[in-house]
Amino acid sequence: MKRRDFLSVVAAIAASAVPQLSSAAGPTDAAKFRAARRFAELPFGRIAYAERGTGPAAALFLHGAPLNSFQWRGALDRLSAYRRCLAPDFMGLGYSEIPAGQSLAASAQAEMLAALLDKLGAGTVDIVASDSGGAVAQLFLLRYPQRVRSLMLTNCDIEPHSPPAEIAPVLEMARKGTLADETAKWLTDQSMARATFGAAVFHNPAQLTDEIIEYYAAPLVSSPLRRAQYHEFHNALAPNPLAGIEAQLRRSTVPVRMVWGASDTIFTMADARYLDQLFPHSQGIRAIPQGKLFFQEEFPDIIAEEARKLWQA
Repeated sequence: MKRRDFLSVVAAIAASAVPQLSSAAGPTDAAKFRAARRFAELPFGRIAYAERGTGPAAALFLHGAPLNSFQWRGALDRLSAYRRCLAPDFMGLGYSEIPAGQSLAASAQAEMLAALLDKLGAGTVDIVASDSGGAVAQLFLLRYPQRVRSLMLTNCDIEPHSPPAEIAPVLEMARKGTLADETAKWLTDQSMARATFGAAVFHNPAQLTDEIIEYYAAPLVSSPLRRAQYHEFHNALAPNPLAGIEAQLRRSTVPVRMVWGASDTIFTMADARYLDQLFPHSQGIRAIPQGKLFFQEEFPDIIAEEARKLWQA
């Protein structure tokens, strides 16, 4: 796909306009977040993660693509007084260091999370998930139901909508091996990154500062191996990793809350309603009118408010 065609596709996704609303997000400090990064040596590789707070109860935050644990910095700051907050970088994204040949499929990501929790001494967790991280969260719930106290799903894959058709151009670039090249352009043309990617997934793309763009994009294109794994992560999104799970999720006894960006054109409110009807112990839906795919980063106060309500239920 030519660059101008790629920009047209992403701009079309971002076309829907929403009224202005001041974000609750605070100032960015990528340097501080980077300095606090930790690593866990696992059979899957060297997994990067952030940790805030202490105590016996833990919460696990699962990011979307092409982001990393930095997506949850605002939520971690607000919730660390209530939980030991853990936010790993998925294999193939972020700053985790994964050996060549390691599967990056959603099922393997779920297995990695179990190993990470074992390594960190975290038994049961409250999960908060976004985007492709929501798909991993659903698989983790089915494989390790005894380890999940509650589940908060924000705009993410569901079985009938995974991978979403709206990201077909991105998956095609990954298949052709050009997605990393397009992402690398964000590092030299941040205005383009804000006007395309940023406008598609953030209510206020101006909040996607040069510092944030660098923190997300740089590790994905830092070496030939990382570029290949970035492509493989997306290649592993098809065929549908959630195929056949609906009947099992209908038997879940875990309380689930949907907190959904209503202006997202990829995972719409129809997806949230599907999940609300699917889970027997659904705690309902909170719609964020101005929220797009990655609203969690812009409105961490909402994430913190809803998480505390769910954890207290």
